[in-house]
Amino acid sequence: QVRLVESGGGLVQAGGSLRLSCVVSGRTFSTYAMGWFRQAPGKERENVGRISGLGQIINYPDSVKGRFTISRDNAKNTVYLQMNSLKPEDTAVYYCGAATTIRTLQHEADYWGQGTQVTVSS
Repeated sequence: QVRLVESGGGLVQAGGSLRLSCVVSGRTFSTYAMGWFRQAPGKERENVGRISGLGQIINYPDSVKGRFTISRDNAKNTVYLQMNSLKPEDTAVYYCGAATTIRTLQHEADYWGQGTQVTVSS
């Protein structure tokens, strides 16, 4: 069983920064591609960053490119999402996801965390 636990969400003013963390247990972490997703009320879930198992492939959607950075530390079984220049429209529940392929993470994941709330005030 693979378990994902996110942390680091909270309330921040527009223009501020937050770093989310997701600790993964249960399988060899480096065999999984990892992704961060978000879902705002009334909106579909969207991916906001994907990283391959060894970190050599990273993808972002245009909505966060240049502001968000995904990274991973395989020695700590942890994936991070550094979010800078936050906007009110970034407000959402953020989830981390794991999958055997980075392609899967464009829209889905094989395993999910419980989510962490990020609220950006104007």
